[in-house]
Amino acid sequence: MPTDTVAPAGEPNRLLGIVLAAVLVFDGALTAVLEALFLPLYIGSVPFPITAVIAGFANVWLIRGMTHVTSRPLALAAPILAWVAAFLFCASSGTGNDVVLPDNWPTAALLVGGLVPAGLALFRRSFTVPDTVSGS
Repeated sequence: MPTDTVAPAGEPNRLLGIVLAAVLVFDGALTAVLEALFLPLYIGSVPFPITAVIAGFANVWLIRGMTHVTSRPLALAAPILAWVAAFLFCASSGTGNDVVLPDNWPTAALLVGGLVPAGLALFRRSFTVPDTVSGS
């Protein structure tokens, strides 16, 4: 008498969702570090903080990726929370008082550019009522 154990139909999808969520949270932290490292770009002698714009697009896409895994607002915000944690880590001083993100306007632009579009996307996904089409 063989004892074949068959996994429930939703089990592989759930495992894949957990892996995808973990990768998206890691990507949130990784993009914050990369955006912080490329923030002090200059064109000639003028600061050019293009990563502030890239942060907005990246964070919105991270939220969009999380919608394939879950619809809970806190879980949708997990990559953004990782982004904020990495941003704060980069803004804090190290052992030699060196700071990746100094206190100047490009850093503020990165913070606003990364959080405002993501916050609007979270609000739209979480707290607005979808339009329903009546069949009458």
